[in-house]
Amino acid sequence: MTDIRFDRYYRYDELTAILQGWADEYPTLCRLESMGQSFEGRDIWVLLLTNFDTGPDTEKPAYWADGNIHATETSASTAALYLINKLLTEYGRDERITYALDSRAFYVVPRLNPDGAEWALADIPKFIRSSTRPYPRTDELDGLREEDVDGDGRILQMRLRDPNGNWKTHPDDPRLMIPRAPDDLPGGEYYRLLPEGRIKNYDGVIIKMAPPLQGLDLNRQFPVFWEPNQQGAGHYPGSEPEPGAAMKFIADHPNITGSVSFHTFSGVYLRPPTKGADDTLPTQDLFTYKKLGKLAEEMTGYPAVSVFHDFKYDPKEFIKGTFDDWMYEYLGVYSWTCEIWSIQRQAGIEEYKYIDWFREHPAEDDLKIMQWNDDVLDGKGYIDWYEFDHPQLGQVELGGWHTFETWRNPPYQLLEKEVAPLADYAITSCLVSPKLEWYEVRHTAVGSVHTIRAVVHNTGWLPTNVTEQATKMKVVRELELDIKLPAGAKLLSGELKTMRGQLKGRDHKWQYAVWSDDSTTERAKVEWVVEAEAGTEVAITAVHPRAGAIRQTITL
Repeated sequence: MTDIRFDRYYRYDELTAILQGWADEYPTLCRLESMGQSFEGRDIWVLLLTNFDTGPDTEKPAYWADGNIHATETSASTAALYLINKLLTEYGRDERITYALDSRAFYVVPRLNPDGAEWALADIPKFIRSSTRPYPRTDELDGLREEDVDGDGRILQMRLRDPNGNWKTHPDDPRLMIPRAPDDLPGGEYYRLLPEGRIKNYDGVIIKMAPPLQGLDLNRQFPVFWEPNQQGAGHYPGSEPEPGAAMKFIADHPNITGSVSFHTFSGVYLRPPTKGADDTLPTQDLFTYKKLGKLAEEMTGYPAVSVFHDFKYDPKEFIKGTFDDWMYEYLGVYSWTCEIWSIQRQAGIEEYKYIDWFREHPAEDDLKIMQWNDDVLDGKGYIDWYEFDHPQLGQVELGGWHTFETWRNPPYQLLEKEVAPLADYAITSCLVSPKLEWYEVRHTAVGSVHTIRAVVHNTGWLPTNVTEQATKMKVVRELELDIKLPAGAKLLSGELKTMRGQLKGRDHKWQYAVWSDDSTTERAKVEWVVEAEAGTEVAITAVHPRAGAIRQTITL
């Protein structure tokens, strides 16, 4: 039995062994494939999950989940692993999960960026944004670069006394550093606060932050609103092997009907649009996104918000080239970015704006978070300041928040509790997909003339096109109904291939019975008249790339 714990992070070799173990242990429920190789040559693993005894994954509606595209966001890998483990271990015991794997497929990529995560999890860690490939230059520029200078396996902060520093100790808790007030008088005990690291070519006076040598952001690499001047965008969309592998796999699997990308942190589900306001979305798509968002909040406790309205780094700019935008804007499926974990919410701070809070917030919030650290983490999330002889700066103090295990990711003892509800919502997001089923197949005969009537319906909540955006972008094909005749049979009426457009789901139905319109817009009917001898077998097939394929053999 595959042994996995959810109170730690796995390095690449361990992660690979776990995935291979699952594939060996559950051969009818999952298969392991490599989508390609990373910059450093590691396989980018995707686990295909479905009950293969009920049909191939490519003939079922599917859901995509990925994690850890950003190097230090390792709890995103844990969320993906938890989803896999839940699907495999509860199949046959949980009715909902059993139905999900019998009728749908999941494509789960626990670590889309294996190189960056390997650096973050090293004994002497190195924190970068995303890819380990040097970009946009191959030589380091002068300045301070984040680094574990004392070799203790942590990257903390450095503080040094400076009469013109921007920081001072909190009057009620000297461990905490808070910004100086605009009118603080000279002569106080002030500090300069910096990331732990070394300074290349320090002249003894000027401290500047060096631009990262590894400056790529793999979540700015997708071909939607891509802009070459955006920080970390790369040379062109998909120029890096990791997003390129994801794009190719998704293009090869048009049965994908939705997606979630696990990131950290903020404790929120983010949805498109990134570029414009909500009123730029097709009306039905906006209604459906909000319904799905309400489900997310009910199931996980995470609010679901618009990136454009609620999660901007710069009010006059928008992020380009993101995965969730590409999935919705160009492929027309409902996509989410799940930002795992909010230390503020853990501390009881509920009313805050995600990005804006880091620009400015009440000092009382810092006290609440420190109190949570003391009560829940036994004070271990914040490292008391200790002296260190820095190779360039001389005597400094190291300490502050152990951000990798408190802010960037949940503390280990809280990790499983945090990611568990996210798996439930991913399963729900898969189960709302369109799903083709036979409503009726009827055969009548007069002598050697046979009439076959086939009625197919969409039993899923979403329509077969999934979104109006997909229709607008013309990226989804119609429903096809085919009849295959053996030699000697003759088609008298009907067509060998019949196109029936898109079938509605239930997402557009009004939830007030007085105004209900429950017409059968989810059904399609085809009739064929065939001349053939009694006992002849004909095969009929209904196929939709997003709703699956179903087949039936009829004996005339």
